[in-house]
Amino acid sequence: MRKVWGARNMNNLNIALDSLVANRLRSFLTALGIIFGVGAVIAMLAIGRGAKEEIMNQMKLVGVNNIVIKPVLEDKKDEEEKAAQGKNTEEEKKKFSKGLSLQDAHSILKMVPTVEAISPEMILEQDVIYSGKSKRLKMVGVEPSFFALNNIGLSSGKMFNEQQLGGGEGVCIIGAGVKRKFFISEDPLGKVIKCGQQWLKIIGVTDEKLISSATKQNLGIRDYNMDIYVPIRTTLVRYRNPAIRIEHRSWFESDENRNQPVSQSVHQLDQLVVKVHQPEQLTASAGIISRMLKRRHSDVMDFEVSIPEQLLQQQQKTKDVFNIVLSAIAGISLLVGGIGIMNIMLASVLERTKEIGIRMALGAQKRDIVMQFLFEAVLISLCGGFIGILLGVLGAYTVDKVADIKTIISVISILLSFVLASSVGLIFGISPARKAANQNPIECLRHA
Repeated sequence: MRKVWGARNMNNLNIALDSLVANRLRSFLTALGIIFGVGAVIAMLAIGRGAKEEIMNQMKLVGVNNIVIKPVLEDKKDEEEKAAQGKNTEEEKKKFSKGLSLQDAHSILKMVPTVEAISPEMILEQDVIYSGKSKRLKMVGVEPSFFALNNIGLSSGKMFNEQQLGGGEGVCIIGAGVKRKFFISEDPLGKVIKCGQQWLKIIGVTDEKLISSATKQNLGIRDYNMDIYVPIRTTLVRYRNPAIRIEHRSWFESDENRNQPVSQSVHQLDQLVVKVHQPEQLTASAGIISRMLKRRHSDVMDFEVSIPEQLLQQQQKTKDVFNIVLSAIAGISLLVGGIGIMNIMLASVLERTKEIGIRMALGAQKRDIVMQFLFEAVLISLCGGFIGILLGVLGAYTVDKVADIKTIISVISILLSFVLASSVGLIFGISPARKAANQNPIECLRHA
């Protein structure tokens, strides 16, 4: 019985194939909706997966549980704005803040129980010279916690020890890019390079940290591979304090105005990164730290507190909306493709009444007619799905290379496309198949 059923289905499949081959153009036009729908599904899933991986990589860079504190520089314009708003500028001038300092960092770590680690940073641009080569690079004063918070390891050498950190010794750890620039064919460990007016001994080299240009721009981060890292107290002791930056007015101005500073800052740190134990503690911890720093700074808000994860979550929401739009387009394309299959198959039933009548007169059963037309619908969908997969893969590759949007094509998306394509053909082919099977063979032969 099974052999007979299998043979009948194979015969129905062959008849369906012959019909599609005989009407190649019509079959291709019918499959266009499926082709574009499946292509859109492949491209949408590839873009969505690429966006998710990019977000995860960015979260690794900024840290999932991190709070970033940066100094705010107030100048005379701020005072004029306050005066325009009716604020008492004389009272504001009496308030003095020592700015963001190492003492603030140590107080936060000691007083806020939700804080796991803290990383103060001081950034200076210096002319770096070694063996006749020169380049202006960023020298970053850090503590060992900086490397842990930013997921930066050492490829060679060792980390700063307590003596080097506390004594402000002239040692440094260079980025992988700095090594490529100055030490192409030699080991940098133990070598001495000149940074600004100081000589620093290299004790370590960081691992290569791959960061795309788009990620650097989105997150506003620098290239860690091209930095030179020194103990933060070395920056304070051996270099002119970058915290105090005062710009005087031109000497051509009046004596009354020329000695008035345009802007000044007493901030010791350029950035302070605070890591909390749990993500749920971010918002509450940020509020506590903000109030604590405000009290320490004499109620002067000369700093700003931000949570990078919230910015990334907002970016993720934007990309999710984009993926939803792509999904809607793909779904509409598949729906239109399915409706197109049903319309063409219904028209095909009316055109092939003679064929249906002859087959039923020769002994074909209703289920044979149903299977023939279902096979035709499913074959159109599968062929359209296969071409759509090729189109989707090509589209994802083009988006990756031309638009610089990361795309990742997975096996799951390809299998899902095949399932969707076959399902569309099966669902929208049932009605025409039943209509064909319910034809009266005598009426079909009479009106043929």
